[in-house]
Amino acid sequence: MDGVDADFEKLIQLQELDNALRQVAAELSDIPHLIEQVEKKIKADSDLVVRAKDRLTQNQKKRRDLEAEVKDLKAQIAKYKRQLNEVKSNKEYTSLLKEIQETQDRIDRLEEEIIKELLVADEIEEEIRSASLKQKNEAEHLKEEISALNQRKQALEEEKDRLSKKKEELLPSIPKPQLQLYLSISRKRAGIALSKVIEEFCSMCQLRIRPQMLNEIRDRSRIHLCESCGRILYFDYSEESREEAEESSR
Repeated sequence: MDGVDADFEKLIQLQELDNALRQVAAELSDIPHLIEQVEKKIKADSDLVVRAKDRLTQNQKKRRDLEAEVKDLKAQIAKYKRQLNEVKSNKEYTSLLKEIQETQDRIDRLEEEIIKELLVADEIEEEIRSASLKQKNEAEHLKEEISALNQRKQALEEEKDRLSKKKEELLPSIPKPQLQLYLSISRKRAGIALSKVIEEFCSMCQLRIRPQMLNEIRDRSRIHLCESCGRILYFDYSEESREEAEESSR
């Protein structure tokens, strides 16, 4: 852009605002995902308790079914015993005794199974107590995380509004050709239109800059684009001033 006085300070300020806005937008876009992850943890803890309670319910139902079967079998034995007094042959008597023994064996096996289910129920109840305590303790912490994320979201939205307002106020003060150039490069280069010159190199693509161009960039009399990445090249004099101040203070 020959013959144009470049307002580098405002272009640099615009780039800094765009960088800050991009960073804020990126963090804002992450927050819903972070909140969703925390909510999944809360649900996972809750589901753990629910699943354990479901298993306990199934265990209790199985025990009731087993106990009902034992009750029916005991009633059957009582019936067989009554029939013992009515039989008229040794064969019938022996057959009934056999039925009574087989039924009693079945009852014994069922009662062993009931005891096993009772032991399982104790384990499940302990699991429920442990999971419920964990859920209670972690739920408070996780809800605090969500609250902190929502507070951060609000702060970022306020910062975004502040930066956007500052950018709106800055744009009219930048010469139109320079602003158009900046916006054109920004669209092509992922939002980075400017590249700081460090020593003799473009900081974005590391291209060595020709000596004559380097001097003109230092003068800030006109805009130069990097011959490789196409960004606007500039020296950061504020950084040089800081380095000189640090050197003199040593």
